Amino acid sequence: MTDLATRYLYLARHGEAAPDGTGLSEAGRRQAVLLGRRLADRPIAALHHGPLPRAAQTARLVAERLDGVAPVECEEAGDYVPYVPARDELPPDSAEFLLDFLAQATPEECAAGAVLAPRAVERFTGPVPGGEDRHELVVTHAFLIGWLLRHALDAPAWRWLGLNAANAGLTVLRYAPGRPPAVLLVNDQGHLPAELRWTGYPPDRHC
Repeated sequence: MTDLATRYLYLARHGEAAPDGTGLSEAGRRQAVLLGRRLADRPIAALHHGPLPRAAQTARLVAERLDGVAPVECEEAGDYVPYVPARDELPPDSAEFLLDFLAQATPEECAAGAVLAPRAVERFTGPVPGGEDRHELVVTHAFLIGWLLRHALDAPAWRWLGLNAANAGLTVLRYAPGRPPAVLLVNDQGHLPAELRWTGYPPDRHC
């Protein structure tokens, strides 16, 4: 039997996007640099990121602060709707609100999610073979962070909805052999100064 070891999965939303969608804003670049500094003393062995420019640029800026880690693009870390629930899966008091939100997604985003979300779970979660603990970083988007957090908590599939992430916020999950997944951090922004926190959230939801 192959020895298994603990996986530490670091999930970070990309930095704030530029208005034209070409990459990061100036604030987003600062967020990415500070995220890299936050992680510089962690033994990150792999850095995955989604295909969109804002995720790729964030990953490059973070990688400059890591020791010998090259960013690797993968579809599973992209921006897609991971799961579309039926109305009867949702709480009656919030079903209309959630379905209205999902109606904004394109059919392509939903179709991609049906394929990529299970692949993301397979690729990024669970203990790792080889007997040595592994630390991996995924620079991605809010939907996937919510999906993987929901999965770690064994919550219903629809519950990725409502689990938001701030730009450059950090969530850390631990997958140890023989134990349930553990949530170590959620949306932590301690590496960011006050003026760079909570971007990516509506103004009325800043804490």
